[in-house]
Amino acid sequence: QVHLVESGGGLVQPGGSLRLSCAASGFTLDRHAIGWVRQAPGEEREGVSCISSYAGGTNYTDSVKGRFTISRDNAKNTVYLQMNTLKPEDTAIYYCVAKSAPTLGCTVHPRNYDLWGQGTQVTVSS
Repeated sequence: QVHLVESGGGLVQPGGSLRLSCAASGFTLDRHAIGWVRQAPGEEREGVSCISSYAGGTNYTDSVKGRFTISRDNAKNTVYLQMNTLKPEDTAIYYCVAKSAPTLGCTVHPRNYDLWGQGTQVTVSS
C-alpha cells in the first residue's frame, strides 16, 4: 500500500523559510512524477511545483518561482520543498502528490495526480 507522508509545516513570519518533506512507503519516488499542491481556505487547489521521474526536471507555478525549490533524495525516498521568502499568501495546506502511471516530465496541475498525502499546514503571519 502506498503512503505519502508530509512534514515540516508550521507557523513562520513573512520573509521566513520552511522546508517541507514528503516521505513515501510502498512506492519509489524517483520512478514517478511528484508534486506539491496547496489549498488555502475557500480557494481552489493550486499546483505549486513538481519534479519528474528519473532525470528530475522541475516546474513551478509563477507565484513561487525564485522562492521555492523542489528536490529529491533517492536514498531516503523523500521529496522536499524548500520555501524561502514566504508571504502571507503562501498560507495553505500543502499536499504531496504523485502520479502512479509512468510519465515523461511533469506538470503542476492537481488533476494530473492520483496519489495524495494527508497534507501539512503552512501559516505565514506576523
